[in-house]
Amino acid sequence: MRCFAISLLAFAIASSTPAQPQADSSHASALSAAVSDGPHPIREQFGSEDAIGISVYDSPELTRTVRVDADGDIRLPMVKQHIHASGLTPDELESAIAAALVDEKVLVAPIVSVTLVESHSKPITIIGAVRNPVTLQVAGTMTLLEAIVKAGGLSDNAGTEIEISRPTPGVNDTQALLTERIPVRSLMDGSDPAANIKLEGGENIRVLQGGRIFIVGNVKRPGPLQITEGSDNSVLKAITLAGGLDSFSSSKAYIYRVEPGNASTNRIPIEIKKIMVFKAPDVPLYGNDMLYVPSATGQRISVKALGMTMGIGLAIAGLLLYLVH
Repeated sequence: MRCFAISLLAFAIASSTPAQPQADSSHASALSAAVSDGPHPIREQFGSEDAIGISVYDSPELTRTVRVDADGDIRLPMVKQHIHASGLTPDELESAIAAALVDEKVLVAPIVSVTLVESHSKPITIIGAVRNPVTLQVAGTMTLLEAIVKAGGLSDNAGTEIEISRPTPGVNDTQALLTERIPVRSLMDGSDPAANIKLEGGENIRVLQGGRIFIVGNVKRPGPLQITEGSDNSVLKAITLAGGLDSFSSSKAYIYRVEPGNASTNRIPIEIKKIMVFKAPDVPLYGNDMLYVPSATGQRISVKALGMTMGIGLAIAGLLLYLVH
């Protein structure tokens, strides 16, 4: 009984820390809905501190690389006026430079082309469950997969989703923050090309960490287990990592699972001892599942008293009371 009480206490304390949910194949369609129907269009705009290559046909004295200043302007020789560049696309800046050259009678019909040589205005930040979190200054285009590679790849505790936040035009010339989630599996195995989105600059990429499985009851090492994307998480594996069953465990155990979009908890009975000797098929486990192995005698404890004494909270105490009854 003491072992079970300690197990429940460990679960209650561990469950008070939020964990990212783990996705499975049955949830793949829901995760894929976070991905757009096609690659995001590239909207290359210049910004402060960007280095811009300017080429003017048949005018080598005007062909050079310039940097956008803090006010968003560039300067050209023989042109008195400041040419505003920040927020303009290459086509728009080419037209603005050509118009300035004509206005100041430098050239009659200039042919201008511009390119982004070096970007400092729209960095891409990659954080979370990657090996080397990094902020990139990108010239040109970059895909999500390329950005992950630049950050050293996914770490061992990577979860099932990548969260991408990017600025987007809002109302009244303001900027809003658009957030979307990309399934890790679709990105890494190439099953959905749309998952490998094109980055425009200014994105904040966060690889979410994996979820956890909670094991309580009559096992040798109860507690939470970290689970990661791409691994086979099952009852047999969880019991093995928990040190195996103790001598007083029941032949039947229970998985408590909250399904997406359903606030109630499903109670799934399993034949735990038959699974351990390969006489019953193994059962998969998913993020935030709780595997409860009761004692063979069916002894119970006063969970309400435990919750009040330890200050776990009414919600957790009520959940534990529901689980053991």
